[in-house]
Amino acid sequence: MKFLLKYRIEIIFLFFLAITYFILRLPNLTAQPIFADEAIYIRWAQVMRAEPTLRFVSVTDGKTPLFMWVMIPLFKFIHDPLQAGRFLSVIAGFFTLLGVFFLTKRVFNSKAAIWAGLFYAITPYTVFFDRMALVDSMLSAFTIWVIYFALWLMESLRLDVAMILGYLMGGAVLTKTPGLINILILPFSLIGFYGKKDRKPNSLLKIIILWTVAIIIALIGYNLLRLGPEFNKLSARNSDYVFSPFELIGRPLDPFIPHLHDIADWFPRLFTIPTLLIIAIGIFIALKNLNKKAIIVLVWLLAPMLLSMAFLKTFTARYLLTSIAPLLVFAGFGLSKILERLKVSNLVKAIFGLTIILPLALIFDYQLLVSPPPQALPKEERIGYFEDWTAGYGFKDIANYILDRSSAKRVVVGTDGFFGTLPDGIEIYLDKANVAIVGSSATISAQVRNAALDNETYFIGSKNNLAGKVKNVVLIKEYPKAKRADGSFDSTVLYQVLP
Repeated sequence: MKFLLKYRIEIIFLFFLAITYFILRLPNLTAQPIFADEAIYIRWAQVMRAEPTLRFVSVTDGKTPLFMWVMIPLFKFIHDPLQAGRFLSVIAGFFTLLGVFFLTKRVFNSKAAIWAGLFYAITPYTVFFDRMALVDSMLSAFTIWVIYFALWLMESLRLDVAMILGYLMGGAVLTKTPGLINILILPFSLIGFYGKKDRKPNSLLKIIILWTVAIIIALIGYNLLRLGPEFNKLSARNSDYVFSPFELIGRPLDPFIPHLHDIADWFPRLFTIPTLLIIAIGIFIALKNLNKKAIIVLVWLLAPMLLSMAFLKTFTARYLLTSIAPLLVFAGFGLSKILERLKVSNLVKAIFGLTIILPLALIFDYQLLVSPPPQALPKEERIGYFEDWTAGYGFKDIANYILDRSSAKRVVVGTDGFFGTLPDGIEIYLDKANVAIVGSSATISAQVRNAALDNETYFIGSKNNLAGKVKNVVLIKEYPKAKRADGSFDSTVLYQVLP
């Protein structure tokens, strides 16, 4: 009771932040079409659940499996596999919200923490990706808590804190290999070590020992992946996604400048201009005050962002998600400092703050929940998640139709693709069904044609990809995708293949 009374204001605000968070995450969770990577991760989780010997199947494609492992139990409670996968990201995002709140409180103060939590709950960047079954939300959750415990360790020099830090870093690495960067950044937390008046002579040695404990725990977690086959694929696939320093000789700014242009498009749309300005104010004031904890947070968010810009071949907004939550720490601080300068009541300050940050963010969030895609969504994200072949419209309805047809006979389904949106996006709904799925490439393969001689056979693909390439078929269903800027649009189509 003493604890509840002491922190009653913060607990009340956290309660309302949680309500706001879930109101903007849970409704219409499957309204957005399934994305290619979502389909892959969910299908891997189903395979892992069905066959224990394949619990490391994702490693064969260079992906760590923790996200899929945690998804498996959700299938027992949530029938729709896409909803199960996205619900996992919602839960991961909630832990990120808590991390943002408590990290802001540790670095700044409670008022800043409340505003930072609200920023996380409503910012389009986080709302959009917390509603997708992608590993980045879970990596962001681990990372924000790694920063929190790294700062706590600098202050306390406690073994139990070091061990928890190690588990969190290990969880980040098991979620996605870029989580290794947390281990590389950890020594920069020494920024908060020097200049402390109460520092004991042996404190530096002690912190190095505690870091060693944390890093060993993290690496033990990572090396658990050696229990599965093809552990070497985790590093072998790096060349598919990352430029080596040797490739950039003579053109060091080649990927960096184009990626900087991408960020210049993403941030104003996914943060909103008011939030970006408030973040800038928060960073400026923190640096002006030489807040060492804030500088550590800044290093932690800039390092992965700059490295991604400098070396990644493929660059999308979700790859920066681990830097977004720490940025919102500064947003909360910046807004709290702005409101401090107003000589009005706290109620007026709160209304003023909400008036600044809510309108643009909530317009985006409302459109995302009710009629996706939002108008302010960046062009590349709109193409990938709503317009192109990577967006799977109507898959659940198509699967239900096929399941109904296969109840009395064997059905064969061909797909335009071997991996990704198709066939994985349809397989997640046909798991354990009496349906054979055959991949093809931009046309109906001979194998699918031959299957039509003895079986009821269908083919699923993108209408534009298949235009002029399919014959002797009957269109059964068509699901239009989002319109492009020029007014054209693609569709998901289901054809019945005639013998």
